[in-house]
Order: sequence, then C-alpha cells, then structure tokens
Amino acid sequence: MVADDKNPPSPRHGSDHGRPDLVDLILRQTQYIYALVLLVTFITGAAWYSVYNAKKGEDHAQPVVKGPGGKPLPVTKHKKRDDGERKIGPRFGRTAKNVFRYLACVVFLTYIASSVSMFRHAFWYENPYKWSKEGLPWAGEWTVVHVTGSTFFYLYVLFSLFDWRKGPNIVHLAVWILGLAGEVVLCTATFVAATDCHFARSTLTQDASQAGRCVDYWTRIDLILYFVRALHLLALISLFCVAWVYKACRTRDQVEEGHASESTPLLNGSSHLSYESQNSPTHDDRAPMPTERRRRQSTSNPNNTRPIAKGAPGRDEPAAFYRPSKLPQRTWWEYLRGYSLFFPYLWPKDTLVLQVHALVCFGLVILQRLVNVAVPYQIGNVVNGLEKAIKDVQQGESLTMANFPLKDFAVLGALWILQGQSGLLGSLRSLLWIPVSQNSYRGLTTAAFNHVHSLSLDFHLSKRTGEVLSALNKGSAINQFLEQVTFQVVPMLFDLFLSISVFYVQYGPLYAEINLVDTCWYLYMTIKMASTRADQRREMTNADREEEAVKNDSISSYETVKYFNAEEYESSRYRDKVATFQSAEAKVQMGMVMMNICQTLVFNLGRIVAAVVCGWQVAVGMRRTGDWFTIVSYLTQLQGPLNFFGTFYRTVQQAMISGERLLELFKIQPTVVDTPHAVPLGEFSGRIRWNNVSFAYDRRKPALRNVSFECAPGTTTAFVGESGGGKSTLFRHMFRYYDCDEGSIELDGRNVKDLTIGSVRSHIGVVPQDTSLFNESLMYNLKYANPKATDEEVYQACAAASIHDRILTFPDKYETQVGERGLRLSGGEKQRVAIARTILKDPRIIMLDEATSALDTHTEQEIQDNVWKIGKGRTLLVIAHRLSTITHADQIIVLHAGEVVEKGTHDELLDAGGRYASMWEKQIRAERALDKNDTAEEHTDDYRTLGSSGTLSDNDTAKSKGEEEGSSSSSSPSSASSDVESAHEDERLAEQQSNTEEASADDRSGVRR
Repeated sequence: MVADDKNPPSPRHGSDHGRPDLVDLILRQTQYIYALVLLVTFITGAAWYSVYNAKKGEDHAQPVVKGPGGKPLPVTKHKKRDDGERKIGPRFGRTAKNVFRYLACVVFLTYIASSVSMFRHAFWYENPYKWSKEGLPWAGEWTVVHVTGSTFFYLYVLFSLFDWRKGPNIVHLAVWILGLAGEVVLCTATFVAATDCHFARSTLTQDASQAGRCVDYWTRIDLILYFVRALHLLALISLFCVAWVYKACRTRDQVEEGHASESTPLLNGSSHLSYESQNSPTHDDRAPMPTERRRRQSTSNPNNTRPIAKGAPGRDEPAAFYRPSKLPQRTWWEYLRGYSLFFPYLWPKDTLVLQVHALVCFGLVILQRLVNVAVPYQIGNVVNGLEKAIKDVQQGESLTMANFPLKDFAVLGALWILQGQSGLLGSLRSLLWIPVSQNSYRGLTTAAFNHVHSLSLDFHLSKRTGEVLSALNKGSAINQFLEQVTFQVVPMLFDLFLSISVFYVQYGPLYAEINLVDTCWYLYMTIKMASTRADQRREMTNADREEEAVKNDSISSYETVKYFNAEEYESSRYRDKVATFQSAEAKVQMGMVMMNICQTLVFNLGRIVAAVVCGWQVAVGMRRTGDWFTIVSYLTQLQGPLNFFGTFYRTVQQAMISGERLLELFKIQPTVVDTPHAVPLGEFSGRIRWNNVSFAYDRRKPALRNVSFECAPGTTTAFVGESGGGKSTLFRHMFRYYDCDEGSIELDGRNVKDLTIGSVRSHIGVVPQDTSLFNESLMYNLKYANPKATDEEVYQACAAASIHDRILTFPDKYETQVGERGLRLSGGEKQRVAIARTILKDPRIIMLDEATSALDTHTEQEIQDNVWKIGKGRTLLVIAHRLSTITHADQIIVLHAGEVVEKGTHDELLDAGGRYASMWEKQIRAERALDKNDTAEEHTDDYRTLGSSGTLSDNDTAKSKGEEEGSSSSSSPSSASSDVESAHEDERLAEQQSNTEEASADDRSGVRR
C-alpha cells in the first residue's frame, strides 16, 4: 500500500534467508564506487603512461654534469625521430580508431538511455517524497550516483579517443576490463534481486510481488542496457587484444627474417664514414650490424670517438641554444622534471632563518585551507540560528541575546578576517615570504649569469646577444611561477579535494559527485582550450622576443645605422616587428575571452544543479535551510580556485615558454672544463711545447693539422700566414678556449688538460685585435686586469703603452667614461689601453694578435719598442701581417691550411726561398709600388698646377722653381706620366702574383681562421 507523504512506509526487505540483503549491499556499493574506480584508474594510468612513454622522446642522461654552484644538470639530448611505434600496445590505423570510437559511443549512449529511463520512471511515480527521502532501488541516491557518474566518465573516454592521436592505449584497455567486470556484477546483482522480488516497482496500490511482476518493464530495460554495455565493452577488449597479439607476431617474424627498418644503415651497418672510406668502394660483405648490438657497443664505450681529422663528415650541432617555433609537445612529467632543475637554486639551504620562514609559510597555507572549509559551515550555522530565532519571534517570544546567534556571527567574522590572500593569514604569509622570494630570485639569476660566463667560446661565437639577455631576464618569471605553484596551485588542489571530502561526509555521495564532475570537466575544458592555443601563445612570445632582439641590435649598432642613413629603414623594421607581436597578441586575448565564457558556463551549470537538488531536499524536509546556504557557499567559494586555475594554466604556459629558454641555457654545458685530477699551474717559467696538435670546428674541415713547435722561456715567436691559416685558432688553444682533438699542449712539460683553466689563464696576457671595453671609466677598465694595482702602477703601465700623455689631455683624465664597448675612444687608443691592461696583469706569456694594427707608423714603432722591453724575460707570441714588425723574432712559424709549413728565423726563412720569402717579397714590392705611386701623384699634381692657366705670367713662379730643381725633376708631362705608369704596372704585377698565390692557397686549404 502506498504511504502518504507524512508517513512513508518502512523499506521492504527481502526473504528470510537474507540473500537479497547481501545482493542489495553488493549492488549499492558497486553503484557507488563504479565510476570513481574507473576515473581514478584512468587518471593514474594516464599519468603513469605519460611518464613511461616520455622516455621514448629523448635519451635520459644521469645528472652527473654540474651546473652553476655545483648543482646537478642533465646533458641536453636531441629528440629522436618518432617512428610511431609504442612501447606497450599496438598502433591503430584510421579505420580501427573509428571502430573503437563507435563502440565507445554505444557504451556512452546506453548510459544516456539509463538516465532517461531512471528519470522517466522517477517522475512518473506518484509519490516524490518516497524516492526523494527514502530512496527506491531504481531512483535512490546510489543509482543516481552510478548513472550520472558513469555517463560523464564514458563521455570523457569517448573524447579521449578523439584527442589522443595514436588511438586507444593500455590505459583504455585497463578501464574497459574494469568496466566490463563492474557491468557483470551490476547485471547479476540486479537480476538476482529482481527475481527474488526485492524490487517493489509498483506505481499503484497493488503489491508487485503478489502480482508476479517482480521483473517488470523497468527492470527489463536495465538488464538489457547492462547486457548491451557488457557486450560492447567485451568487443573493445577483444579488438585491442587481437591487434596487440598481431603486432607481437609480426614483430617476431620480422626479427627472424632480418627485415630492415628505417633505422637500418645502408652501408655495412655503420653510419659513420671516414674521409678515406666515404668515396671509395667497400669490399666488406658482412651483414649489417643489428641495431641492438650497435646500441650495446655504443653504450659500453661512450668515449669511443673518432679522430677529428678522420672523423665522420657530419655537421656539428650549433653550440648556442635554438628557439623553437612552436610549443614543444612534452608531457607534464617532462616539464616537471625539467623545472625541478631550478629547485636547488630556489630553496634557501644555506640560511636557517629563511628555512624557518618557508616552513611557517607552508603551515599558514594549511591553516588557510582549514579556514576555507570552516567559513561555509559557519554560514550554515548562522542561517540556522537566524531561522530558529525567527521561529521563536513568530511564536511570540521576544528577541534577546540568548536566542540571537551572536556567537555564530562573531565566529564567522573572525573567519572572514583570516580568510583569503588579503586576509590576516594570507598577509602574514606574504610578509614572511618576501626575504625567501628575494633569496630565490638572487640565487637563480646569479646562477644563470655565472653559467653564461662559464660556457665555452663556441657558445659565445654562435649566440645572439638579445636571445641570451632575454633568457637571463626570465629568472623573475620562473621565481613567480614556482611561487604560484607552491602557494596557489597546490592549495587549490587541496581545496578541491577537501571540498569533495566534506560533501561526501556531510551531504552524501551525490553532492560529492556533482562537485567532482563539475571540477573535472572544468579542468579538462580549460586545459583543452588552452592547449589548442599553445602555438598561438608561442608565436606571441617569439614575436615579442624578436621585437626585443631587433630593438637591441638596432640600438647597439647606432653608428652603423648613421653611416648608411638607415633610420627610416630601422624604424620600419621595428614597426613591422611590433605589428607582428600585436597580431599574435590579439589572437591570444580573443582565445582567453572565449575560454572565460566557457569556464563560466561549465562552473555555473554544476552550481545550479547542486542548488536545485538541495532546494528540492529542503522543500521536502530532508535538509535545513542552512544546508542550502552551506552547499551554495562551498561551491561559490570554489569558483575562486577554479577561475585561478584557468588563469594559472595560461600563466603556466607562458612561464613554460619563457622558462624554457632559461632551462635550455642551464642545460648547455661548457665544452672545455677542468678534469677531476687537474691541478693549478703554480710557478711557470714560460716554456711552451705543442705536440702534433689537431683540431676542427667542423669535422669536415680541420682547422689545425699536426701542429708542433716549441717556445723557450723569454723568446719571441711570430705566426704568419694567409687569413684562415689557423693563427687565431692556435691562440684560442693557448688560452684554453678550446681543447685539442689530437696531440697535446704542454706548459713547462705538463699537459694543459691536467692543469686548471683558471691557473693557465692567469699566466697569459692577451692583446686582441679588436679590444672591447666596459662602459665605465678608464681607470676601471685599466684596473680590471689587476684590481689590486695602485694608481702609480696604472700610470707606469699607460706610459709604457704610450697612452698616459693622451689620457691626461682628456677633461676627466683617468675618470673619463669610455662609452659602450669603448666607442668614445679611437681604435688606436683602445689598442693602447689593452696593452696597458696586459702590462698590469704581469703575465709570463704575452699574446699579441695584431696588437698594433690600428696604430699609425710612428706610434706602432714606439709601442713595439716598449713591448720588446716589457717582453724581456717573458714568452711572446705574436700574430702579424706586417712582416717588417717581426723580423727580430727568435722564430717565425708559417701556417698554411692549419699546418706548419715553415719554421725558422727571418734570415733562415728568406734563405730557404719558400712561402715566407714569397710573402716578404710580395710585401716589399707592394710597398715600393705604393711609394712610387705616391711620388708620381705628387709630381702630377705639381704639373697640373703649372699648366692650369693659359698665360705664361701666371706660371712664372712655378717655372722658376722647376728650373732651379734641374732637368731631373718631373717638370714635363711625359716624365710624370712615365713614372705613374711604371708605378701602376709594378703594383699590378705584384697584385696579380698575390692573387694567384692566395687563390692556390685557398684551393688547397678551404678553411678559415
């Protein structure tokens, strides 16, 4: 008999032996946990699979490389080409993917049908109170939780089959297996309970069990839908397993038959050919070496590298980091592992006070989470107290402090003061975090700055200054990003988990499910929409970086712009870059607006559903009014963290793109480092010995070949040769900008690789061809070589470099600002400042790279005399193109195409009549021709002055002068013309000879310095 609304009948129990009660328990518990178990399995499985499959993208080096401050850093590895194969599970084609999508869609539609059947049956029933409060088997809370949760879960699975480009994987297989097991349990329990008349599915006063209609129309619909779902889930599992078995069998057959793959080498199982073998036929008939065997060999002998001179003719990767045009398709694990490199620089491990600050901040964050939970609960208490006070007043009682909820209001006010980022707890946390944040920023930026200085010359030769500066400026972005993760993202996730738990404990699984479904779909939609615009954001970031680079390059090249009157061109180029950035920025902003609209719709849909359900329960008397306010307050309070996640996800993308540059910069390692057993050089006499040194910037084009020579202490060695012969490369090896690939360089009999880099460089002074100065005073630049030097020592060094008197003529003398890179000084002045700095350093070895090339003849001779005086007792290495400046050298080494072709003193090399003698003769003839040409031009100018007027009287003075000089002077046109022609002819012949020899040398060498 149907009960009325006020007195609902007690729930009907099963038979006496209790089997239906056990079946009912199994049915209800399975319905409660079915969707939750599948969701947890899918999320954890997907996370595990992304971590496992991430190893396919790159080789993971052990973090044995030390970064700034001795922190471990992994070596950067380039991505392997993705061959489309998976480590676990088969690969599916388009047809197979569509079949999986069709079967998954049917499973989802069956749950839509179950939802329609359940709600149709519930609202068709004439006693809403009963199924609302008491719960019937077909409309109870457990059934609603199961049907709605499963509907949304299988909808997400269906979406994933479209999102994941490789189709279903092992995670889907695990979910389908668990889903099939759950459907079998639900179908069996429903059938057993129905056959035992455990379901009273009557809409009339008639008892269903007495009418013999235990398995009624609605039960049959449920059983049919259970069967259809189980059948399609079985089909999904079978199709996946068959494809997997087929892949395993096909792979085994290919291995047995020895089929080649795309990675199989074409020539003798080796992809590395020497110069001698790549153009010659091979007579080796051995089969290609299997891939696994090659991998084992390369792994077991990681240091097995070929000599450069005979190495593989492959192009070396650039040393400077690249700038990707799109956002790299990396997994969350790859990003987390990459950003974990920054953690050692951010944690204040050396300051106990800051560590205490950080721990207190973490404690305040936890306390803030508890306050967030207490506020909605206290709002419910205030509403319930007000409702009780209203009833008391309506019943005629007077309103007093006893029945007014003043205490609840006081507690609520205190919680409001503590709540929020701007509340008392949040403000205290921000205050304590200030020194920690500053310490993190200081540690990260200084580490990046020091790391750039620690990188080798190959990086700095190929870098773009604007790009490096842009990467260094990302330290604040990384610091802010990690701070947001610590104090906003992690607390947000904790708030979501805590709210779901509170809903489950206080208000039942239905509200917990509403909150969970709404949160999951909000996050999924946010991530999906943001990831689809990742390339747009990357395009905007690249455009911004390009704008900064153009601005930096243009301003730093101020004089060049003025030389060519290119102001309008530079302005147009900069405007184009700004327009490109703004176009990309507009696309990103429009995408953000659309995302905000979708986020608002999804969140408010869940909030409306929860408010309606709770309102219904309040209306039928199941809950109090305060419960409705509590639930709505909880959901409204969650809007803040969820909205922040939408904003933060965009911030995460921006931080990942920005920090990616700094991350890649951190992962670049110097190519020249101290070996573990390196020792300081200590006392050094100045003896240098090169033993068969070979080196190449590009393995296809060696720069040095078997270079050998020896310099005794206190001697002068000059290096000459055509451009590209290897002179500057030799100097770079002396200063240990590079390490040789073959041979050895010894200082006092010790290999430089066994000495620390800093100690070697402390004994070497360099005067480069192009001197760069800091934008500071002259005194600062001079003392840069020796900060402990006194002013008097600086004056003496400048006097030795013939620059002291010149500096005293400046208005500010030694405090004169030299400008950017020393542009306020002339080339000769900068060169003399560089020589003075080298004198202040007082090294045992002085290297002069055409140090006087920017000076006039008189100053050059003066400085040369001073340098020879200063160089007494020191080893001098000189690069010179003016052979007349190195005639006094103890030995002259002639380099050609990276090889030592001649060696000896000036007189010995002239007597040998080789390349040096040819260069000397060429320079002498060119100088004679130039002198003769200058003399002829002077005589021609005199004659033109003499014959410029048509009257004799106008030239009396010139004629008399010519007569006094005698007949040997150039007073006639024929003699002047003859001298000019003779001078030009000698110059032309010398130039032809020079061009012929240089062309022949270039053909043989093909290298550049």
